[in-house]
Amino acid sequence: MKIAIAGAGYVGLVTAACFAELGNQVTCVDIDDEKIKKLNSNIMPIYEPGLMEIVVKNKREQKLKFTTDLKSAIKDSEIVFICVGTPPKKNGEADLSYVENVAKTIAEVMESYKVIVEKSTVPVETGEKVWQTIKSNNRHNVDFDIVSNPEFLREGNAIEDFMKPDRIVIGASSEKAKRIMENLYNPLNAKILFTDIKSAEIIKHASNSFLAAKISFINAIANICEITGANVDHVAEGMGLDKRIGKSFLNAGIGYGGFCFPKDIEAFIRISEKLGYDFRLLREVQGINENQKEFFIKKIEKSMWIIKGKTIGVLGLAFKPNTDDMRFAPSIDIISRLQSEGANIQAYDPQAMENSKTMLKDVEYRQNPYDAAKGCDALIILTEWSEFKDIDIAKIKNLMNRPLIIDGRNIFDASHMQSLGIEYVSIGRKN
Repeated sequence: MKIAIAGAGYVGLVTAACFAELGNQVTCVDIDDEKIKKLNSNIMPIYEPGLMEIVVKNKREQKLKFTTDLKSAIKDSEIVFICVGTPPKKNGEADLSYVENVAKTIAEVMESYKVIVEKSTVPVETGEKVWQTIKSNNRHNVDFDIVSNPEFLREGNAIEDFMKPDRIVIGASSEKAKRIMENLYNPLNAKILFTDIKSAEIIKHASNSFLAAKISFINAIANICEITGANVDHVAEGMGLDKRIGKSFLNAGIGYGGFCFPKDIEAFIRISEKLGYDFRLLREVQGINENQKEFFIKKIEKSMWIIKGKTIGVLGLAFKPNTDDMRFAPSIDIISRLQSEGANIQAYDPQAMENSKTMLKDVEYRQNPYDAAKGCDALIILTEWSEFKDIDIAKIKNLMNRPLIIDGRNIFDASHMQSLGIEYVSIGRKN
């Protein structure tokens, strides 16, 4: 099929590359001329494992191209995916101005039937607004259908999530649009759930909110474990063995971050408010997540006693491993707070250091975990990168002024650390 992707951000770029990999002719469009130039030079604007290889391969095979010319891309396509940003406004609502702009352009230039697909995360009832916008600006009076097809891509696992999805959700109101979307996704041999458009829109917000609630729940349990002397790892394992609960998202730590969870939960709260419902449960999820960072800072303060003038090594800056995304990363608040108390910060992250420079000031960036630990009075772990789990702890100990490791992701075994003579502090476990 001929596909136009409006937006070369995280979702749009991954979606474009993967649809091309499935054999479609894909044109990915963005208004950022510099980003398009980089993509045409095989420079990726984001770090995502496997993405560059797929992009380069499909460009070479002429199945994927990048441009700033949205009008031509729309005219040449059968399906148009709207993958533009929906950033939060000051009040937490999603800014849908980019969605509206694309919808207007589609309406003005399309000369034949199109399936217009909401891929961006949008509030329920956005499909109706897109339909109305296109209908009122439909210069050539051609038929079209609106579809909601929410994305469920995890940063760091996006290619696999696209190619091997748990489910594909398609909200459509016409049989013609359903058939076209089913044919598009048939090569994946995945479960397709057909719904109405509004239900598909809610599924995305509901899914992210539930996962965030699961993270906040296990972090609340971790705090109870610390008070009583229980071990949150054991509690989480016991919970996760229940098939009704499952083990995913039951890792205690310093809370969730990234762009999706904080943005989507806040947006869902605002959506609910506008509909007349007070989603108090999600407010508590937000509160627990914010408190978890404060809880971790207090651990550092208690362990170090005096922060002022001390050097703290930091392993991990990105909000999660296998990404360079610093948006809403817990590391930002934690490091900024430690700096406000007079700490000197030396940090290392495999991918996110460049992005962090726009969000963190006066941080010394190091080339590897050992450089980050050298001469520090404490080493804190904020992202659970695999390479951190394999570091030589004995070497780390010898490099530090004081062998104190405060682990915000519980990546090490406490008894093993203690056997090496490390002062080890973790989350929800007896230290």
